Amino acid sequence: MNTNSHITYTNGVIGGLVGGVLFGGLMTLMGIVPMIAMMVGSESMVVGWIVHLLISAATGALFVTVFGTKVISYQTAILYGAGYGVIWWVLGALIIMPVILGMGVQFSSMFDMMRMMSLMGHVVFGVVLAVVAYKMG
Repeated sequence: MNTNSHITYTNGVIGGLVGGVLFGGLMTLMGIVPMIAMMVGSESMVVGWIVHLLISAATGALFVTVFGTKVISYQTAILYGAGYGVIWWVLGALIIMPVILGMGVQFSSMFDMMRMMSLMGHVVFGVVLAVVAYKMG
């Protein structure tokens, strides 16, 4: 067990990419990847994946900045990772992406099935990110 965790930005980026690939698979099944591409003026699946993985890498590095010193065990990685996923669900899926796409903030529909699946995906992303970053640290 790594009780003196030294999680680097590289660990966070790699964790973010691993989590992003898993989450991206779910988003592909849900048909959401072209919506991600729309944030940069495209509807291409490839562009959507590129944007998604860039966001995943950046949020992985940010995770290390905010929570890296707090992640000292697999338990804390899971806890902080899940919380981080919820934070990004609110910021990304309910606020940032809908606003960029001209849909406005999406709090009124936050408990519909699509949003709940998005929440699950974001939580899985956060947990995978944190566990991978911790394991590498």
